[in-house]
Amino acid sequence: MEPEGAGRSRPGRLVRSEGATAIDRAASGSPGGLGFEDLYAEHFPFVWRCLKSLGVPVTGLDDAAQEVFVTLHRRLSTFRGESAVRSWLYGIVRNVAANQRRALKRKGRHEKLETEPASPDAGPQELAQDREAAEFVSEFLQRLDEKKRDVFLLAALEQMSVPEVAEALSIPLATAYTRYRNARLEFQRALARRGASRDG
Repeated sequence: MEPEGAGRSRPGRLVRSEGATAIDRAASGSPGGLGFEDLYAEHFPFVWRCLKSLGVPVTGLDDAAQEVFVTLHRRLSTFRGESAVRSWLYGIVRNVAANQRRALKRKGRHEKLETEPASPDAGPQELAQDREAAEFVSEFLQRLDEKKRDVFLLAALEQMSVPEVAEALSIPLATAYTRYRNARLEFQRALARRGASRDG
């Protein structure tokens, strides 16, 4: 479900903030010994997908992603490697997405979630099916309870293990398993309702 171009062209749009070269030189203090630009290139697609799945409209994704990585840059020296990079990064993503949603509500704007175009190599029927599936998942995520949505997004869509999800969300492992199980059940019910409405 990675947006077309998210991991290819957009990382090149990085605006280097002051001190980035110093952080790059001090790579031993960064996650996995990577410099800031390495982390940006490696994790930009993950950040982009999560922001979009958490309700940030397409028109605000550039600003939101930039905010995530500005925050990452500022906090990089505090990372001690006690959790996986994606787990740590998702905490920043959640905060930025929540701020974006609050800002939209204050402005009274409700933008429809957009879906990125599928591969141009696909046929018309496949393109239509891909777009319909993406819209279904996006709408399901927006209706899902926030706590279950976080777990479902990371485990089902980002393919993180449930222990990694529990770490990312700072919740007990048993709670993560319960939320994931319940979210999957809701997804299956939503799929069943979708199929029934088509048959009807």
